[in-house]
Amino acid sequence: MKSLKLRTSAIAMTALMVLLTSACGKAETTTTSSTADTKNSTSTPTADTKKSTEPVKVIWWHSMSGELGKAVDKLVADFNASQKNVQVEAVFQGTYDESLNKMKASMDTKSGPSLIQVYEIGSRFMIDSKAITPVQKFVDADKFDLSQLEDNILNYYKFDDKLYSMPFNTSNPILYYNKDMFKAAGLDPEKPPTTYEDVAKAAQALSKDGKSGSSFAIYGWFMEQFFANQGVEYLNNGNGRTAAATESLVNNEAGVKTLTWWKDMVDNKTSANLGRKTDDTKKAFLAGQVAMTLDSTASLRGIVSGAEGKFQVGTGTLPKPADAKDGGVVVGGASLYILNNKSEAEQKGAWEFIKFLTNPQTQAWWHVNTGYFPITKKAYDEQLVKDNLAKYPQFQTAIDQLHNTKANKATQGAVMGVFPEARQIVETAIEEALTGKKAPKDALDGAAKSITEKIATYNKTVK
Repeated sequence: MKSLKLRTSAIAMTALMVLLTSACGKAETTTTSSTADTKNSTSTPTADTKKSTEPVKVIWWHSMSGELGKAVDKLVADFNASQKNVQVEAVFQGTYDESLNKMKASMDTKSGPSLIQVYEIGSRFMIDSKAITPVQKFVDADKFDLSQLEDNILNYYKFDDKLYSMPFNTSNPILYYNKDMFKAAGLDPEKPPTTYEDVAKAAQALSKDGKSGSSFAIYGWFMEQFFANQGVEYLNNGNGRTAAATESLVNNEAGVKTLTWWKDMVDNKTSANLGRKTDDTKKAFLAGQVAMTLDSTASLRGIVSGAEGKFQVGTGTLPKPADAKDGGVVVGGASLYILNNKSEAEQKGAWEFIKFLTNPQTQAWWHVNTGYFPITKKAYDEQLVKDNLAKYPQFQTAIDQLHNTKANKATQGAVMGVFPEARQIVETAIEEALTGKKAPKDALDGAAKSITEKIATYNKTVK
């Protein structure tokens, strides 16, 4: 994925929640003329009869731009050409936040989509909105075999063992490192550091000649991942999954330990603080100015290609404290929701498109052309994927990290209705600590308090 750092103000979110909650209604159903009414007639078929034979039109709102947008258009064209009953029209709606806000505004009109791509941190909101038909309904009706899909990807989008949306573009963070710089520093280029302690030690050895051993963007997604990798929950009530979350736990021991480790490296000049944009740390890495960085698995092809002819790129798993409990990574990216204010025919048409997207051949193509994980296990058997892995062996790290993730509430991922705001608050806390404005514990205490207050406001709105 390329996970996007998206911001919405608390006031705007609360107001839009009220709008959406009041606007959502039950699914509208339409009927088509029965062929039985005309089968014995010799007259010319009516306009209604002709209309019933036309393909169902499904409007899909998405947030994939540039090369990703071209890949989406190719998927839609292939699906439309594969059958005649459903025709999908893909419509780019801007960033994830922009698309979601447009959906909220369209709920009391006929102008909204049949299917929408929503980022993972919008999951709790989408469910609370009552604006969707859970994908599980179509899974059950079709006896669709979910076991063919990746368990650790499905788990994020399941609530009480019910699948509400279908994963689409999926990624997680990995460590990228400069093998040439490792060799020059006397480090084994085939053994990337896996713990906080080892990262700090390697960064010390790599920081010389005006270059930094590491640089990690101030990105809330990384803090969420550091928690999961320690097997620690980010929110109370089972990460908001056994019951609605009421409290942020970002200031617990796992959070303080992580931010202290990060700050220590910045303080001793072994990690460069380049701000909040992953693009900035990526550019510094590709320029050979930093030896290690964190980024999405979806960035792998771009990073390897960008370093071609300059240095060899190595990949390692997301680091964690040496004494951490079993954990793993939480999937990032987005999933597809079917809207319930559309006709039954449109909803079923959207489901047919979703099934097409999950088949191994489609997933293999999507993975190779975008860098996102295949969500279907058998996609790895496709020659296209095997050839791609031979070309980009660094991706094996991402595959292994996903498959080695221990399933628990921590790795299933936190869910709350104010996640975009919470992520921004955490980034501010990290920034305060790294720049010395506050001690790590004080910065995270403030963040936890603010997030908890916003959760309380949101929960009252939902009730």
